[in-house]
Amino acid sequence: DGLLNAIRKTVKDSGDLLIDHYIGYCGDDSHIVMTHTKGIDNKEIHQLAWNAFMAGTKVAKEEGLYGAGQDLLKDSFSGNIKGMGPGVAEMVFDERPNEVFTVFAADKTEPGAFNYPIYKLFVDALSNTGLIVNKSLAKGVNINIMDVEEGKIANLSLWEDKPIIEAALMYPGRYVVDSVHTKDGEPILDASTDRLHNIAGTYVGKDDPICLVRTQKNFPATEEAGSVFSNPHYVAGNTRGSHNMPLMPVKINSAATINFCIPIVEALVFSMHNGKLTGPFDGFSTPDWDYIREIATKKALTMRSQGFIHPATLVPSELEYAEGYKAVMDVLHSKMKPIEDQPQNDQRKESYEDPD
Repeated sequence: DGLLNAIRKTVKDSGDLLIDHYIGYCGDDSHIVMTHTKGIDNKEIHQLAWNAFMAGTKVAKEEGLYGAGQDLLKDSFSGNIKGMGPGVAEMVFDERPNEVFTVFAADKTEPGAFNYPIYKLFVDALSNTGLIVNKSLAKGVNINIMDVEEGKIANLSLWEDKPIIEAALMYPGRYVVDSVHTKDGEPILDASTDRLHNIAGTYVGKDDPICLVRTQKNFPATEEAGSVFSNPHYVAGNTRGSHNMPLMPVKINSAATINFCIPIVEALVFSMHNGKLTGPFDGFSTPDWDYIREIATKKALTMRSQGFIHPATLVPSELEYAEGYKAVMDVLHSKMKPIEDQPQNDQRKESYEDPD
């Protein structure tokens, strides 16, 4: 309570900078939903968010809370909160008469956790009939996919780039959805893409992504956006950020579970008029989601029964950011010796036929 109250006070003391705001948490991460007329990447808005999180961190440290401020990777604000640790999702648009949007907040996982739900929402008609019956969605959308390792972005278009989009989304550890727009350029979705280990160079906690989706009319229906989380898919993260576990939809302001920190996601459904917020409605609070949570729990237990053997744990390129794993592997590599008297045959065929 002290941490959240510190964040609330900082935001409340910002005067007329914001039109409205909402503050909550998912697991051990707090989030701030802000409406304003300053546009994206605005220094004042980002400064406010940074100051609020720093105020919360100060309280957490005073209370001796574990991991206080571990996601804040810089000591001072430099004009934009992106690349400093907190996940950021922003979009600017002309408000519709009935503006509806959902914030999906996740904990104990990485930005690529949203790849599969976003794919189901905008590409897979078996999951979203709106792709057939909604005129705007049937035309396809433009999807920006980021290579988080190289810091590059590709603008891909449905339906012509469908196989390219699918190839990219196969590996959510590297390629993540940054944003989605209609063919007319209207923003539908924006998601955080920062990976903490790419910034810090070592494991400092999972990225805990955020995703903002506008819904209704020419966009996906709210229930279409929510239902793509009804099959708890496996994502990277959970305990020590070193495992693959299912993403469990949970109620707003849920704590992180001590059952090996199953990754969680919340759905905050808002209506907005003249920048003023109504809500949030708790999207995953109805009884049907209890059944989905049971599925996620069973899938988590199944994966944990595999112990430390991949795919229960991440691939080595991801685990290398964990200092303990790196130290153990250094010892292993030092003990590796060439195999003596092994026949050498470097000759290869000039070409190999595809067996398919």
